[in-house]
Amino acid sequence: MSIAASVLFIVLLVTAGVWLAAVMDRVAEAVAAGRAISDPWRGPLANAAALLARQRIATERPDALNWLLAPAFYLALAAAGLSVVPVAPGVAATTIETGLVLWGACESLTVVVVFLHGWSANSPLALIGAYRYVAIGLPVMLVSMFVLIAAALPAESLSVIAVVESQRELWNVLRQPLGLPLFILLGLSLTLRGPFDYADAEDLSGGTSIEDSGPGRAAWQFARLAMLVSFSAMAATVFLGGHLGPVLPGPVWLVLKTVAVMVIVVAAGHAAPRLTPSRMMTLIWTVLLPLSFLDLIIAGLVAL
Repeated sequence: MSIAASVLFIVLLVTAGVWLAAVMDRVAEAVAAGRAISDPWRGPLANAAALLARQRIATERPDALNWLLAPAFYLALAAAGLSVVPVAPGVAATTIETGLVLWGACESLTVVVVFLHGWSANSPLALIGAYRYVAIGLPVMLVSMFVLIAAALPAESLSVIAVVESQRELWNVLRQPLGLPLFILLGLSLTLRGPFDYADAEDLSGGTSIEDSGPGRAAWQFARLAMLVSFSAMAATVFLGGHLGPVLPGPVWLVLKTVAVMVIVVAAGHAAPRLTPSRMMTLIWTVLLPLSFLDLIIAGLVAL
């Protein structure tokens, strides 16, 4: 598979993945509320069409340019993160030797983009959501850093392609059982879901999205779902062997594993309760960070 073909595959994966993620969200919301599931397959498309047809409403004196660009930046980070995921042996849209570093940069810049989205609307609740996300999102990035370094140790490389190749005998989810659960928490934070949804939370009437309407809201929701696809593909690659698997072609295995991670993230986002920001900060610094460091120590000892 050529690099051009891998880029096309990624575009198709994002497009189909966004629709599938919206379907999953619709089903999960109905199950959580105990109501019948109504038209899950066409419902997301109808909702998107309705948003695109509505008029966009602006607040007083917003930073219009950054408000417009925030969803585009969010989508660009999802695409950049997905570009390092190999879709076949040795083939990725971006074949750099420091792919994990590029993914880490995308994680960090997501915090900046979400803050920009809340700040540019010139709305108090949106700004509160932006500041809360920065306070929670930054320490979660430290958790991700430790588990990603641990996953890179068996490969002795920061290349995502090398990380996949190091899992031919044993997937990292079995070699490092703490890694994937801790990385899933990052996915909840990056996609503004469940217990880590402090940016667009209901107690702030939508947080950074409170003033979004029409095409702007549709673009932000699309970017969030695209980030879910990107994260799920990275998690499947780093911890589930990516494209490795018997019988089926590599891209098919990558899609199946990506969908499996998406199901876990969506289910966790709807099932897990959200703590107050102060309690979540305590949980991150006193429980999750030590666990991630323990995962790194174990991986280092095994590597030695």
